[in-house]
Amino acid sequence: MKYDIRIERTKNPAPKPDPDNLGFGKIFTDHMFVMDYDNAHGWHDARIVPFDNITLHPAATVFHYGAEIFEGLKAYRTPDGSVQLFRPIENIRRMNNSAERICLPQLDEEGALDALLKFVEVEKDWVPSAPNTSLYLRPFMFGADPFLGVHTVDKTTYMIIASPVGSYYKEGLNPVTIMIETEDVRAVRGGTGYAKCGGNYGASFRAGKKAEEKGYSQVLWLDGVERKYIEEVGAMNVMFMVGDEVVTPALTGSILPGVTRKSCVELLKSRGYKVSERLFSLEELKEACASGELKEAWGCGTAAVVSPIGHLAIGDEIYTINNNEIGKVTQELYDALTDIQWGRAADPFGWITKVN
Repeated sequence: MKYDIRIERTKNPAPKPDPDNLGFGKIFTDHMFVMDYDNAHGWHDARIVPFDNITLHPAATVFHYGAEIFEGLKAYRTPDGSVQLFRPIENIRRMNNSAERICLPQLDEEGALDALLKFVEVEKDWVPSAPNTSLYLRPFMFGADPFLGVHTVDKTTYMIIASPVGSYYKEGLNPVTIMIETEDVRAVRGGTGYAKCGGNYGASFRAGKKAEEKGYSQVLWLDGVERKYIEEVGAMNVMFMVGDEVVTPALTGSILPGVTRKSCVELLKSRGYKVSERLFSLEELKEACASGELKEAWGCGTAAVVSPIGHLAIGDEIYTINNNEIGKVTQELYDALTDIQWGRAADPFGWITKVN
């Protein structure tokens, strides 16, 4: 079921930014998608309107009880000038999983994909064409009830905003330094770890700040119960090349099921690599570091695609991985994924959705 979308174009379009100085998430396009929900009417008043501030009641549920979820995906400019998305239906399905966990309303898959495509079509002139640039898309949903009682949400707003971006990390594809966090935890099974909600990220800021003050780019999270098993690295999933095996932590309910993670697993298996989704303990990681069996390590996510890990701090020990250089498998993954995303190579998996 497609939503009936009203389009109001801006009368004051902004100048397009310098593609060599985009940064990440600091510049926004001319328009935004907005749609409202309440229990009596369902989703209604879908519109693409000029980008502007929004007005919310001070008692809105999102402010007081964290009723909020979001997604992140990108639109890419191909060599022939067309625009395409990478696996957008996976983001929509994950958003619905997050919505179910936070008790927010479900989106119709067909309608949500149509709304996303129409929004990108309106903003397609904002999709940059310079190497390694893209249009980052941020769909999000939040509770807007003007009521301080603790209750499930009645009024909800769904929005999409967009930002032309360059590399997520200032290091680009150069290896980053990671610190294992042993005090704070990101999530526990039965909690909201598998949902992409703001609270998970807010809870990570303290550890992230501590790591940054020590000169590290990200933290590596352990599980929240035994503090024994590797889970995620910063805002990304994580993978390790141990001997001839690629290991990534199993999705046990406290780890975000990343679209890039899924794509990496499927791509590696298609090329004959041994890939294991399993529990991977800190002790096993230490042993692999000490023995030299840890050949490569990388984070993977929409924003950075893959990010090689060059140094890993475990307590007072700092291990160097692959001479602090990007490894063969990491490079292969980055090249294969980005070639499909930017249309430089054929898509044998059916991952690409074209924008009109």
